[in-house]
Amino acid sequence: MTFQPDESDVVILDGGLATHLEALGCDLRDELWSARLLLENPDVIRQAHLDYFAAGADVATTASYQASFPAFVRRGRVPAEARALIQLSVELAIEARDEAGGGMIAASVGPYGAYLANGAEYTGDYDLDEDALVEWHRPRWEALAESGADLLACETVPSHAEARAIARLLEETPNVNAWVSFSCPDGDHVGDGTPLSDCAALFAGNPQVVAVGVNCTAPSDVKSLMGHISGSPIVVYPNSGEAWDAENRRWTGIADPVEFGAAAREWRAAGATFIGGCCRTTPEHIRRIKAELA
Repeated sequence: MTFQPDESDVVILDGGLATHLEALGCDLRDELWSARLLLENPDVIRQAHLDYFAAGADVATTASYQASFPAFVRRGRVPAEARALIQLSVELAIEARDEAGGGMIAASVGPYGAYLANGAEYTGDYDLDEDALVEWHRPRWEALAESGADLLACETVPSHAEARAIARLLEETPNVNAWVSFSCPDGDHVGDGTPLSDCAALFAGNPQVVAVGVNCTAPSDVKSLMGHISGSPIVVYPNSGEAWDAENRRWTGIADPVEFGAAAREWRAAGATFIGGCCRTTPEHIRRIKAELA
């Protein structure tokens, strides 16, 4: 697995894969979330990747965020089948990349909290310590490392312990490249309250790490969070700016792609090298980023 970004330019990521899959008519109300479609409708995942490439994305992030060996085993699949499904997420992105005529594949490594499906990916409130997190992540990590992806996207990391676990897995696989991005509830900390600067420092200067940054956080906090990252290129792909109203079960706030694109220009000026969107961002958000950064 090799990856050499062009340091002279910005790399445009895709947007919310699950968001676009829902727009394509998929029901993702399931603990597997978008990974459910690896079982039921893989063709629509390929189409979603194609739509993001058409919008201007340079990178397809795979549908493996919420995929894991335990989750698929719980659905009645044996470990060999679980491994094949996890690697299928990369195969679909590669097929879309080839049809689109080029691009990179980032194999999504979602946090342990995504498997719990209880919101812990935003708090880091886990029942596993660092050693146990290494063991939990390792099977999927190894499957994705051997999948043909250009790099691993270790994303929505909410805790210092999980960041340390990822650093250890990188040491175990010296031929693997990755970016590491954290979920942050404010402009200074990751989900468990650790300063982002402490988490980012774990990866500073690591030649395997192509970028460190934030995702699944508010756009308004991005510039502040970027100020806490040093020694690495920076990746940012926040949410749309909307907030989830749990009582009324709806999204509130503004998700204007034009405003998002303008903000991306500011993030680039502040030093971000990899820029995209996360939850509730769409191909139109990526199209606006492309237009603003062209």
